[in-house]
Amino acid sequence: MSVIYILLTLLIFSVLVVVHEAGHFAVAKLNGIYVEEFSVGMGPLIFSKTIGDTMYSIRALPLGGFCRMMGEDEDSSDSRSFNNKSVLARIAVVFTGPLMNFIFAFIAVFIVAATAQSVIEPIVGEVIKDSNAINQGLEEGDRIVKVNNQSINTYQDLYFALYDAGGSDLDVVVERDGQKVSLTITPVYNEEQQEYIIGFRPEVKTGLFADKVEGYDSVTFIDTVKESVYTLVYYVKSVVVGFVRLFTLRLSPEEVAGPIGIVQVVGDTVETGMSYSIWSVVKSLLTLSALLSVNLGVINLFPIPAMDGGRLVFLFIEGLRGKPFDREKEGMVHFIGFVLLILFMFLVASNDVFRIFSGR
Repeated sequence: MSVIYILLTLLIFSVLVVVHEAGHFAVAKLNGIYVEEFSVGMGPLIFSKTIGDTMYSIRALPLGGFCRMMGEDEDSSDSRSFNNKSVLARIAVVFTGPLMNFIFAFIAVFIVAATAQSVIEPIVGEVIKDSNAINQGLEEGDRIVKVNNQSINTYQDLYFALYDAGGSDLDVVVERDGQKVSLTITPVYNEEQQEYIIGFRPEVKTGLFADKVEGYDSVTFIDTVKESVYTLVYYVKSVVVGFVRLFTLRLSPEEVAGPIGIVQVVGDTVETGMSYSIWSVVKSLLTLSALLSVNLGVINLFPIPAMDGGRLVFLFIEGLRGKPFDREKEGMVHFIGFVLLILFMFLVASNDVFRIFSGR
């Protein structure tokens, strides 16, 4: 495992952590909350510098970070204390961390989409002659808008719909000449791709800022924004579905990757991209960073103690009941959640090591 790939992975993690914690930090400062420490990394202190009344630090374990605020887990009489601010102010502080991860992911996805040589849309460019689709009414120019009542906004959305269908007949709605047309199409299994396909080649356009290619239309700015938003939604759905499968024990160990597994993914991404160009590597890493950023944002919004979602649950309940929980008891709940989270990360890392040495 190359040291360069490890350092590159740590750099990506560090950027995502800084983006996340900067969200908490900025809104805390705007609300007059005393931020005691802004840290990149966890564990033993390596470097620190105090600017104003906040200590900025780098710690030994680079797979995390924090924005420690006065009175976050204990009572404090100081007016600058986190828990002495209004419920809405505290919700804003907690929520902005994950929000910044989604904003970062959108920017990364937009850059990739706008500079892509090919943007694939859920529009039928050509129906495959030997497929069922050609005999079941699918026509060139059809825009697929729904499959089994699932909205199709990007070509990637088709993967979800086809995965859920498992080879059964598809209720497909297409937009044709301004009209909605309903079709029933039987997918076929593609041995080469090892997945079910509808049976068409999609329409391809060039990105907004990509070199123009004769015979291909360019995607407009508005369409690029829409594509980026829909791709972000697709990533969120992928993460949520993945975690639902994980917690319902429907996800195999081979499908779970922790920090060590991500180093492998980064290495594979760089090596594949280098066969094309440096810019291909940058775009591939931007795409991977966007997906990891969405992972971080979604996971933090899960109602798990010690995560932002767990804190939001306590804040919403406090807002409804009109009084706060016992700070020490809430702090203990978050501490237990943090311990369990560390244990989970250890198990995932162990799974990475086992997969590497078993050759899976």
